[in-house]
Amino acid sequence: MENGSGGAKALLTHYLTLRRAIGVLGILFPLLLWLGALLVFRVGLQKSISAYYHTGMGDVFVGTLCVIGFFLRAYRGYERLETDKWLTDNAAGNLACVFAVGVALFPPKPDGVVSLCVRIVGIVHWTFAGLFFLTLIYFSLYQFTKTKSKGKESPRKRKRNWVYRVCGWTMFGCIVLIGIHAFFPKSFLEVLRPIFVLETAAVVAFGVSWLTKGKVLRMNLFTRWKKI
Repeated sequence: MENGSGGAKALLTHYLTLRRAIGVLGILFPLLLWLGALLVFRVGLQKSISAYYHTGMGDVFVGTLCVIGFFLRAYRGYERLETDKWLTDNAAGNLACVFAVGVALFPPKPDGVVSLCVRIVGIVHWTFAGLFFLTLIYFSLYQFTKTKSKGKESPRKRKRNWVYRVCGWTMFGCIVLIGIHAFFPKSFLEVLRPIFVLETAAVVAFGVSWLTKGKVLRMNLFTRWKKI
């Protein structure tokens, strides 16, 4: 798709637009929920991003996740390469769509005493959320770092891969810390909303990875540093 027909160029533009849209939505998602709840509904910072489902921003939470999911469903990257041992871009995008929509459709457990059914639905919600992030980590650490060319990677590609890996491992680290937090009793740190902070860091890393893939965030800054 580098020097082909107008159709190939249009397809490339379509892919870049999807990557950029996914990245922008990812970065703005927690900010939109926080500011919307605060300014419109006078609701303070919640303990997690998912907790906004039970505020006036619930429709925004569901709608944004569904949009991200269907953008991922429409996304097409590399076809299967000879070196591929795992999922293709297409398959990973389809799974990410299912997981994102699952997070949206199965609400998290609200605070207080709830029924067994509500608790089970909450477990399903967090299961989908975990699988969704694992798929995004797979994109950053494996899919985005691939190249079609069999030769040596270009300097720019190596720098982009560095960004993808930092984003992927950031997401992974945040998910691990969230899991560890779940096994410890609540403490004075809860006032800092650690789950919301870690989720936001993971979502922003996801967005940065996709914006880099969409060629919005370029590596010119690194080149300038090197010259200095």
